[in-house]
Amino acid sequence: MGKVLGVVGWSGSGKTTLLEHLVAGLAARGMRVNVIKHSHHDVVLEPPHKDSARLRSAGAAEVMLASPYRIAVVRELRAEPEPGLAELLSQLSPAALTLVEGYKWAAIPKLEVHRPSIGQPAVYPDDELIVAVASNVPRPEGARAGLAWLDLDDPASVLAWLDEWMKLSVTP
Repeated sequence: MGKVLGVVGWSGSGKTTLLEHLVAGLAARGMRVNVIKHSHHDVVLEPPHKDSARLRSAGAAEVMLASPYRIAVVRELRAEPEPGLAELLSQLSPAALTLVEGYKWAAIPKLEVHRPSIGQPAVYPDDELIVAVASNVPRPEGARAGLAWLDLDDPASVLAWLDEWMKLSVTP
């Protein structure tokens, strides 16, 4: 398995927008990048009248939908507990990097996206696994030594930091 980096922050902070930029930049260089996106909501992937949804509703444990363009697997948990991050990571194809949006509590290195204007506190003071913060405000006095502080409004600089982090970090 390649490297794993969590991307955490409050809703509305810009995590997905930053992830889009990072994934596009890495993929444009030919790097294989996976993404795991956690959601607290029910995920609807197809309209209920489509064949794959009908088969899932009929009781199929998993439905794989395959086309010349993509493959999707939908697994119904049906009262089983939500799989942990380690199990989900093990189910992905190999990649140089897997970016994980959400899973704030996971024991993985993390990049926090912090935008004070949304009115939520920063996560990094309470999580030693946050290795960098991308924010639209300057680094505050007293921020932990060794914590990278990145300009959220300059996603190219965040991508440059990610390149360096990948060279220096140890593969889990």
